[in-house]
Amino acid sequence: MAQDLKVRYSDKDLEEFRGLIEEKIDKANSHLELLKSSYMNDGNNGTDDTSPTFKAFEEGSETMSKEANTQLAIRQEKFIRDLKNALLRIENKTYGICRVTGKLINKDRLKLVPHATLSIEAKNMQK
Repeated sequence: MAQDLKVRYSDKDLEEFRGLIEEKIDKANSHLELLKSSYMNDGNNGTDDTSPTFKAFEEGSETMSKEANTQLAIRQEKFIRDLKNALLRIENKTYGICRVTGKLINKDRLKLVPHATLSIEAKNMQK
């Protein structure tokens, strides 16, 4: 039966996706470095001689922004890991195949979310 044929993207398509993903990894790594450098900075803005109330407020704000940056960095690291996993699927020629339905994920979806492993159909089934 024709159903037994393994459906996948062509090598040409896979190379196009590889370029897109590698570009996204480069951008994501740059963003991650910015986040890491911002929360590793000591953040002393020369407020030593200002009122204690302002200093306490600033330290609280600094702590919150460090936590926010840490959370963003963690999300960025996961995004990079997901993109690298997508590169592995390209190597295995399984990229773009929905892990639930086994059908090809729409190209437009993959261009927007290149690390997607679910088709819209499968994603909607999860709701």
